[in-house]
Amino acid sequence: MTTFQFPLEKALDWRRAQLGLAEVRLQRQLAALAGLDRARVELEAMGRRTEVEVRDYHPLAGCDLSALGSFRLLVKVRERDLAAKRVECQKELAARQAALLEARRRCRLLERLKERRWAEWQLARDRDLEELASDSYLAQWTRRQTGATGSEQEQN
Repeated sequence: MTTFQFPLEKALDWRRAQLGLAEVRLQRQLAALAGLDRARVELEAMGRRTEVEVRDYHPLAGCDLSALGSFRLLVKVRERDLAAKRVECQKELAARQAALLEARRRCRLLERLKERRWAEWQLARDRDLEELASDSYLAQWTRRQTGATGSEQEQN
């Protein structure tokens, strides 16, 4: 009886490696998106803190208000930059999610094929074992019959 061998095992290993790589890439993209979100929150918090600090100045000078206005513009520009980066990051995330789904589909396809071949091999093995057992039984039964017939002839 031969052992089970799946002829596409190397292809399945390759697909599993591709799946793992796609998962890592997706995780990195998720981390990048989370980093952009953290940067946006920090920028907003910094803007609010600065606004409160400047308003609490005693005495408040015109140059302070001018600096605050420039700072507000800078914050808005950075927020726009972060928003644009986030849109690009989300597009890349969608592409990586699609790649992950495709890698999963391809891997699962080969895994199901392997499972099917394994079931077919087990069925064939079981049939062979059953046939071997019945041949063995028939051989023993024939020997007993031949032995019993030979003993009866000797007694006559």
